[in-house]
Amino acid sequence: MTAQTLIRSPFVAARSRAHGPTVALWHAVELHRPEGELDGACELTVCGSLARVDTDQSWPVLARDTCSACAVLTR
Repeated sequence: MTAQTLIRSPFVAARSRAHGPTVALWHAVELHRPEGELDGACELTVCGSLARVDTDQSWPVLARDTCSACAVLTR
């Protein structure tokens, strides 16, 4: 019998707001503190934007509207 270790990503998904003609995007936020301390407030994303954290969504998000900079920087 082998023990299986669940490796959790150090990133959580966050949703930005739409600004003018720009659509809301999913971004990555690197966790530097326990997930329980996140309250859904805006956090600084990997690409430098501010976005509201959604701890129910894991990164990478399976959606078309993701930030391409965050996708590249989290590889």
